[in-house]
Amino acid sequence: MRARQVLDAAEIRRAIARIAHEVLEHNKGAEDLVILGIPSRGVPLARRLAQRIAEIEPSVDADAIVGSLDVTMHRDDLHRQPIRSISPTELPQGGIDDKTVVLVDDVLFSGRTVRSALDALSDLGRPRVVRLAVLVDRGHRELPIRADHVGKNLPTAADERVQVRLAELDGEDTVEISGGDQ
Repeated sequence: MRARQVLDAAEIRRAIARIAHEVLEHNKGAEDLVILGIPSRGVPLARRLAQRIAEIEPSVDADAIVGSLDVTMHRDDLHRQPIRSISPTELPQGGIDDKTVVLVDDVLFSGRTVRSALDALSDLGRPRVVRLAVLVDRGHRELPIRADHVGKNLPTAADERVQVRLAELDGEDTVEISGGDQ
């Protein structure tokens, strides 16, 4: 199966920078902001986003606003794929109550992972606002969920596959699409 690159490292970096500016503009700054990555690739993207926000707003401590949110036990497909590794959920010290939480994931597809994340969040507290930031929105939603911040809208066929590779996990930054009727 042949893959074609749709984003390179520079384009991913620019997308994160744009999302960082959008998050700060929507939130009117970084006050009460929490950035939570959804494992696995949402976590390094959340760290990059928090770091970029800290570069734009020097008073922000990137490590203090970023965390991760494991959604495994809230998924509705555990009966189909029962073997999943559970990643730790790590919240910033101030928790999520009355905060603006930005969930970060690599690809928005059916919306089921985001629904799981919303369920997981409700077990942990009551954020004031929850927003969604994704690197790629490929469409084909099964639930009424949309991203507030999108790095790239990527129209795809349902049988195509979008693969996000990040330096922290894969040794390189790239987004590729494969499969379908290429």
